[in-house]
Amino acid sequence: MSSERLGLATLDALPSTIRPGYDPRDLAIGLVHLGAGAFFRAHQAMYTDAVVAGGDHRWGIFATSQRSPTVSDILNAQDGLYGVLERSTRNGARGAVVGAVRRAACASADPHAVVDAIADPAVHAVTLTVTEKGYRAQEGQLATTDPEIEADLAGRPPLTVVGQLVRGMQKRDAAGAGPIALISCDNLSDNGSVLRRLVHQFADRLNGNAAPRIGEYIERHVTFPCTMVDRIVPATTDADRADVERLLGVRDDACVVAEPFSQWVIADEFHGPRPAWERAGAVLTDDVAGYEQVKLRLLNATHSLIAYLGGISGYATIAEALCDPSIESAARRLIDDDQIPTLRAPNGLDLRAYREDVLSRFANPALGHTTAQVAMDGSQKLPQRVLSAVRQRRAAGAMPATAALLVAAWMRFLLGRDDQGRRLEVSDPLADRLVPLLSRPAPAREVIRDTVEISGVFGPDLCADEDLLDTIAAWFDALCNHGVAETLRGA
Repeated sequence: MSSERLGLATLDALPSTIRPGYDPRDLAIGLVHLGAGAFFRAHQAMYTDAVVAGGDHRWGIFATSQRSPTVSDILNAQDGLYGVLERSTRNGARGAVVGAVRRAACASADPHAVVDAIADPAVHAVTLTVTEKGYRAQEGQLATTDPEIEADLAGRPPLTVVGQLVRGMQKRDAAGAGPIALISCDNLSDNGSVLRRLVHQFADRLNGNAAPRIGEYIERHVTFPCTMVDRIVPATTDADRADVERLLGVRDDACVVAEPFSQWVIADEFHGPRPAWERAGAVLTDDVAGYEQVKLRLLNATHSLIAYLGGISGYATIAEALCDPSIESAARRLIDDDQIPTLRAPNGLDLRAYREDVLSRFANPALGHTTAQVAMDGSQKLPQRVLSAVRQRRAAGAMPATAALLVAAWMRFLLGRDDQGRRLEVSDPLADRLVPLLSRPAPAREVIRDTVEISGVFGPDLCADEDLLDTIAAWFDALCNHGVAETLRGA
């Protein structure tokens, strides 16, 4: 391992093809990002890096981690620099150093620094990747009984994302700062509207006379563009870090790994300056929802199906699972028969070509994307990815058989053993409630009926759809008694 670490002092020693095409010290901070995890470093930061490499140096990034100081400490120790390693089967590994992050902080350790950064008049956008939990919402509304939200409303230095944003808006108002865009980049449906609602609800509940004024400021000066983001960014391993060190010649503790593909669709709702992200390949549009539905139903739903069938079959990675012809065939049936008929292609997007791109990306073995990682939190993901499409197909009089297989495979995966009897890594917030139902010795139809009703994720309409429940039960019974290979052989 190299004793030297990536930073400004070692930057000039890097190959010119790898280091940033600008001097990072020339950048002014014009963006704040909340949630400086691996996805941000491989996605939003790279789009901004391309913009500043084109000569617009207004868009350096102040990046924050929300709870743990680990990432912010590492970024600061490396002067904000880190490597991104793109892995593909066709081109091998290709690396680049990103220099757009100019400062980092941990919100839990220094909330004032985060608020001050948001309030800086030179900052014109705040991007967020804080996961669904970071919004502290209940059914799309601000969780006002959440102790952290209560504490932020009471006036402590804010530790919640919404609290940080609203306090930042208060300081911008006091400083006479101009327009700003607050841009959610998390996988929430209609994410900009969700963030707008939470910010307004927090502002409305502030004590004293601040609420009316800050609400007016937000209405006049703040926009909340919806977005759709897409890039596979697996967890960085020690082997990845070793590969990056060989490439750079110095140690990089903040490096990330990603696939070559990247997509960012942004609603064109800005009242002030912004980076020209479209020059880096982002799509500015008035139809983010169309792109979002395509991703959820064709990419995310298919990812889940492959993860569950692959995991139960004993495959460790998505790429391995997709090499199984029966699983690939099931993935294609899900897309073609059950999902594409529910979609309207945005701006002429070719859905069949999109399907091939998705399957090609999933087949990339260089990523090592595990079935266990993709299978996590299925109860939280299936409503958006597949159940909404199931409703449309049932309303049209069709039986979405492969979508029903996906639901059954999720339930079978929750039982925690693959077809060879080996333990599966199960992580789902409803597992403790559902596994006792799924594992009891009762007819499959009864098991499925009770599980669907008690899960709370299907809705009364699907719970009452006897034909759909029969189809799910038949798949579940086959998966439990015959395994994936035999079940798919007869599909």
